[in-house]
Amino acid sequence: MTLVGQRSWWWTWLQVPGVGISRIRQLEQVFGSLQAAWWAPGEQLLELPGVGPSLLAGRDQLQLQAAALPLPVPPKVLLPSDLAMPPALMALPQPPAALFWAGRGALWPLLRRQQAIAVIGSRRASPYGCCWAQRLGAALAAAGWPVMSGLAEGIDAQAHQGCLEAGGTPIAVLGTSLERIYPRHHQQLQSQVGRRGLLISEQAPGTPGLRGAFAKRNRLLVALAQAVVLVECPRRSGALLAAQIAWSLQRPLWVVPADSDRESAVGSNGWLNQGATALLDPAQLVETLGPGPLQTLELPQPPDPSPLLSALGAGASFEALQRRLQLSPGALAQQLLHHEQQGWIEALPGLCWRPRHTEIDLPVAQQP
Repeated sequence: MTLVGQRSWWWTWLQVPGVGISRIRQLEQVFGSLQAAWWAPGEQLLELPGVGPSLLAGRDQLQLQAAALPLPVPPKVLLPSDLAMPPALMALPQPPAALFWAGRGALWPLLRRQQAIAVIGSRRASPYGCCWAQRLGAALAAAGWPVMSGLAEGIDAQAHQGCLEAGGTPIAVLGTSLERIYPRHHQQLQSQVGRRGLLISEQAPGTPGLRGAFAKRNRLLVALAQAVVLVECPRRSGALLAAQIAWSLQRPLWVVPADSDRESAVGSNGWLNQGATALLDPAQLVETLGPGPLQTLELPQPPDPSPLLSALGAGASFEALQRRLQLSPGALAQQLLHHEQQGWIEALPGLCWRPRHTEIDLPVAQQP
């Protein structure tokens, strides 16, 4: 079966209520393929541990309702078999079964290499914490580092705002589906992040707000990061869970110290006694990290056609472009971002690009 066919059957099974990545892997292992599992007799499915009548009913209902099977995968959905899926996510104890995204597809190669910095903290941050988050977002952006956070109130929002104001590239890992705005007054901020950077969610479109989804998304945010900065959080905070995940994944963990009697920073200060590195100035972090993958370079108006457009042809994958242009992943990602921002090219599923106004579609999993 082709990789495109495997993606479609994976996506089809995900539409059955109660089916996630563990169940899909079980079905694939037992039946040899997801296609074979789909058409397996109901009694064979019910023999599997954990499979009950509700799963069987969901499959049977989808068989009756679908005009054709397998179901096509929508655009801008990343599945575990896709070349663009970051290996760090698949190494998690609970990897995502699918990721939904909007924005600049050229950032996925950087996330595959964990070339982004996460800035996290409390929703109810003090002015001191908010100022620090904004300074960090601006300093990291100026150094060419994508700034990643959760687009929540407080520290997250200020880090994204600082990044945007410095002309940087923000990445938001959401605890809601992409079309939902939370908090509601972040509509403009979320729109700006989507235009200038990347929005990522594990929640399918139309999914209602789920209890625990914000805490669950922390594992994705931390796994994608090269380092994590904890700015300010109290004793009970989702940011502390993210810091614990960072520690368990051996990600460098930096903490911005605050007054010892500041209630809003009791949790973050506590990490200073557990081995986290104190961050006393944003320049200290930038100096340690070195230049980011999107270190600002002058990108002049390209000749017609530009070398990238010439290499792109009717459409090509990231790996094919890297081979043809002999560029580093960071340099190629920067050129792709620039061309996307200028409207000369558009991203396709599966880490592929094509010139705008081209009528040719590429297979989502095309190999270089």
